[in-house]
Amino acid sequence: MIFDDERSQYLWLVVGWKEGRRIKGITVYVRIKNDKIYIEEDWTESGIATDLLREDVHQSDIVLAFHSPEKRQYTEFAIL
Repeated sequence: MIFDDERSQYLWLVVGWKEGRRIKGITVYVRIKNDKIYIEEDWTESGIATDLLREDVHQSDIVLAFHSPEKRQYTEFAIL
């Protein structure tokens, strides 16, 4: 886990070995910008947005930034 409070960016990284090969990647990447939570990357099973909703974060405060702005309009989350 990487927490960059100064820039309001948060990462959950996977680094290690699998079948003799080096693996690395982002599991979750979240930014906070203009009082919105921008989910830039999410490879969790249930989705980090689901966890945020469970913690009473309103849908209008969550941006599924891994979707293009054109596709965001078809979600129940913020478009910005």
